[in-house]
Amino acid sequence: MLPSTGPRAPELESALQAVEQHLAALGSALKLQDPVATETAATELHRALATAVDRFAQAARKGGVPPALRRRLVLTGGQVAAQREAVARASSALDRVIDVLLPDARGSEISGYGAQGNAQRSYNGGVAQA
Repeated sequence: MLPSTGPRAPELESALQAVEQHLAALGSALKLQDPVATETAATELHRALATAVDRFAQAARKGGVPPALRRRLVLTGGQVAAQREAVARASSALDRVIDVLLPDARGSEISGYGAQGNAQRSYNGGVAQA
């Protein structure tokens, strides 16, 4: 029996389709800048990816993955990587904006000032410590 017509093909198709759908949902949530939808879509994508990896690994051990599904899996993997890179770039950009807008926010304890601008000094009773 050819791998493309094997009984596992519908399971693989279903798993891959779920990944594609959740990947699209994550992309939409990110474009809308909706944090709740983004978190939900990311969680669902993670679950769908875990399921797809498991099913494709089982299929590979038991005779192979149909070539068309293998190509779609590679394409989807590339889309996941691109999405991950886009999120990393956005996160980095956000960190830079925070650094510009709130330069003391990250190093406030180092400079001796708290978030309210109050001096944070420790009192050690005038005893010098070596």
